[in-house]
Amino acid sequence: MMETRSPFLDTIFLLRKTECITLFSNFQEISSKEEAEAGDYFETEFEKERLEFLSGRMPCDRAAAVWAGKILYHSAQLYLIRENTAKNIDRLIFRFKEKKDISSVLSADLSLRFLPQIIVALNTLDPEDVLIGMLEDILTEFHYSGIGYDLDLKGINWEEELKDSTYRKLYLERILEKRDYKLAEIPTINKMLIAELGMHKDAFWRELKIITEEN
Repeated sequence: MMETRSPFLDTIFLLRKTECITLFSNFQEISSKEEAEAGDYFETEFEKERLEFLSGRMPCDRAAAVWAGKILYHSAQLYLIRENTAKNIDRLIFRFKEKKDISSVLSADLSLRFLPQIIVALNTLDPEDVLIGMLEDILTEFHYSGIGYDLDLKGINWEEELKDSTYRKLYLERILEKRDYKLAEIPTINKMLIAELGMHKDAFWRELKIITEEN
């Protein structure tokens, strides 16, 4: 699946394989055939990751995976190409319109996990860029992919958000991986993290404070 196919598919394949982004000189429409091929690819990648988190009941949400791939591709190209894009930016960068659940969150994460790096690059070019806010809104909704990036996540009921054991484990593991102190010091998440790490807490994250509601 790494053959040269199209700017869209090449960008997604190369990014997931090498974490490098290919920038092209002009936008091209993404065909339904390309979307179908991307959907097949994401299903394969999701299955590989699903085996790692050992959840046999978690299907890939193709619609979410392909949507997120398009968001990632378009945002990467908008980093370079802005001529005549202002009037079309809402068509290129748009919110997920289907049902959002754990499957869609994890499926979208196949691409959205790379979005914070693009936002940082955009911010370096122009902190006032309207695209930054649009992408941050997407990450705020799909905040699993934004762990490690400073998002405003006030108002979330974390007990409810992380009630699924598989999602909770993945969420806590990524907080640990990214050393996201802001999330780790939210009392509810902090309690979950401390329980997850147990007696090995200092070995994995010595600097992590134990937070109580009173703190």
